[in-house]
Formats: sequence, C-alpha cells, structure tokens
Amino acid sequence: MTLSLSFTHPILSRHVHSTALSLSSSPPPPPPGFFFFSPPTPTSLRFHFLYRVPQRAAAFSAAQTAALFQDTAASAAVLAGAYALVFTFDTLTQKELIQQNLSRKLVHILSGLLFAFSWPIFRELLGGPLYYVLILILCALVFWRESPVGVISLAMMCGGDGVADIMGRRFGSSKIPYNRNKSWVGSISMFVFGFFISVGVLYYYSVLGYFQLDWGWTMCRVALVSLVATVVESLPFTTVVDDNISVPLATMIAAYFSFRP
Repeated sequence: MTLSLSFTHPILSRHVHSTALSLSSSPPPPPPGFFFFSPPTPTSLRFHFLYRVPQRAAAFSAAQTAALFQDTAASAAVLAGAYALVFTFDTLTQKELIQQNLSRKLVHILSGLLFAFSWPIFRELLGGPLYYVLILILCALVFWRESPVGVISLAMMCGGDGVADIMGRRFGSSKIPYNRNKSWVGSISMFVFGFFISVGVLYYYSVLGYFQLDWGWTMCRVALVSLVATVVESLPFTTVVDDNISVPLATMIAAYFSFRP
C-alpha cells in the first residue's frame, strides 16, 4: 500500500516534490533535496542532546552530600558543646563558685571526653583536612606570631594552595608536562596569590608591631618562598605525601633559611 503526498510552495505556487511513503517495516528514504524549496526532513538527532545522569553517579553524589552534611552538622555540634563548656566554667569562676585552677582542670578533662565521645557522629576522618589542621597547630606552636616564617607558611597553605585548586579546576585545561593532574593556571595562581597574601599578612603583623621588616628585601624573599612552594605543589608525589603536608613543610624550610637573622 502506498500513499502519495505532494507539497506546493505557498508563494510560487509550484510543485516542489512528491514522494511515495511506503507503509512497510523499513523506514522510507528521505525526500530529494531541492535547496531551500525542500521542506525540512524530520529527524531524531535533536533528541541525542538529552542526557540522563546515570543512577550510580547520582547515588554517589547523594552519598557524598549526605556525608558532608553529617560531618558539618557534627562539627557545629562539637564546637557549640565546647563553647558551652568553656562558657559555663568561666561563669562559675567569675561567680567564685569554683576556683580558677579547678575550673581549668575540669575544662581540660571534659573537653577531651567531649571530643572522644563525638567521634561516632562523624562519617569519616578525611586525611587532607586533618593534615591541614595539624599543620596549622604546628605553625602556631613552633613559630607563633613573632616569626614571619609561620605567617608565610600559613598564607601559602591557605591562600596560595587554596586558590590554586580553585583556579586549576576552573581554567586548568593546559596541564604541566611532568604532572598531568596539575595545570599551569593553578601553579601560576598559587605563586601569585601566595605571594600577595603572604605580603599582606606580613604587613598586617608588622603594623601591629610584632616584627619590623625591610620590605624590599622581604618581597624578594617571599617571592623565593612562593616559588619553592609552587614547585613542590606541582610535583607528582601526592600519592606518597599529601600536599597539605609537603607544601607547608617546604614553605617552612624555605622561609626559615630566607628569614633567619
């Protein structure tokens, strides 16, 4: 059985083409093309742009979101509990209900127990954030605010490394030859932002009077430290040593030898 269809141009009133559509199992051939007089041929290619997220990927993303939400809520709860603990004993001390030494020891005991009892409410202990916090503590214990070494180490880790990851993920299409997981944009961003953030924090501490610096000499040394940190961050050994450890340690060593009297 065949069905003949004819198409007529509405302005030129001329017959463009006719074709026979066979009602069989095989699809009909497309009509012959007559430049712009030919009507558009229906096609299903436009449906190829519709993309459906795989269920496994969606479930994995949902699991990550749930874990992040639980860890965030647990962190907020622990911080609130710690603040309430300190505030309570501080109030009791001010009202002279307990002695200051006893208050300090009770806070020491109860805060440790609070931290230990909070572990089950966390989903997991992430390596990178843990190393990050430990390095922050190390900088505070070893250098504190009287030394530019700790200040530069924190600035490079917080500002330089953090901005490098953001810029590298967003614009890092051109990769470094010796490490395909790192990009030129990320490394350049780490050097630039690490340098300026370090100088800015150093200026802030110098204004507060913690140390006095020769700024021409200081900026050259900060540039050198930023370069060392950038090179270390770009090296392909993150599977062996986390960059939250390697970058600040390399920064500390470079800054220590650059700023020692």
